[in-house]
Amino acid sequence: MSTVILLRHGRSTANGSGVLAGRMPKVGLDDTGKAQAEALVERLAGVPLAELVVSPMLRCKQTVAPLASANGLAKTVEPRLSEVDYGDWTGRELKTLFAEPLWRVVQAHPSAAVFPGGEGLAGMQARAVAAVREHDARITAEHGEHAVWALCSHGDVLKALLADALGQHLDAFQRIVVDPASISVVRYTETRPFVLRVNDHGSDFKGVVPPPPQKKKKGRKKKSGGPGESDAVPGGTTGR
Repeated sequence: MSTVILLRHGRSTANGSGVLAGRMPKVGLDDTGKAQAEALVERLAGVPLAELVVSPMLRCKQTVAPLASANGLAKTVEPRLSEVDYGDWTGRELKTLFAEPLWRVVQAHPSAAVFPGGEGLAGMQARAVAAVREHDARITAEHGEHAVWALCSHGDVLKALLADALGQHLDAFQRIVVDPASISVVRYTETRPFVLRVNDHGSDFKGVVPPPPQKKKKGRKKKSGGPGESDAVPGGTTGR
C-alpha cells in the first residue's frame, strides 16, 4: 500500500484564543497559521505527492491551499476527516471545560467519551480510520504501491489515526502529541502500518519517500522466503 502524510492544519484563530472550535463555521488560520501553510511548500518540496485529501473545515482547506497550488493538485474533500463534533462543548473556552465531569473521561477513558449533543471519540476514530484506509487503497490502485499522498485534518482525529497505526487502544491516544502544522507519516502495508514520523516540525521528508520499484530482469525468477515489504527488520532498519 502507499504512504500517507498526516498534516494537522496550521494555527487557527481559535487555537490562539483558547476556544474549542470544533465544527464552528468560518474558523480560519491566524497570521502564524498562514505562515505555516506557506512553509509547507518548501518543507515537502522533495516529496512527489500524488493527491491531497482534506477535511471540509476552512482551516484545513487554507492550510493545503499553497501546497495544492505549488504542486498542481486538486483537493479531495473528505467529510469523515472533519473535526470532532463536540456538540454542546463547541465554541466554549477550554478553561471552562476543565471543571466538567466529562473532562476526566476524555483524559483517562476517551473511548467512552461522548460529547453532549455531539459524537463519541470512538465513533470519530472509526470513521477516520475507514476513510484513510479507503483512500489509501484507492490511491494505491491508481498510482502504485510507492505513491505518497497527504491528508489534512485535526488534532484529535490525527491522534486517533496514529493510535490505530501504532496498534494502541484509543484510551492511550492522549499520550500522542500532534501540534498545529506538524507532520506525521504512516506507511500502510497488507498486514500492518509502519509509523515513520510523529509530530515532526522539520523540513526534510525525502526519507519517507519509498524507493522506486526495481525492474525484474528477464528470465530471473523471484526468490522465495525473503522478507516482504510488510516485515519488520529485527534489530532495526539499516536506513537509506
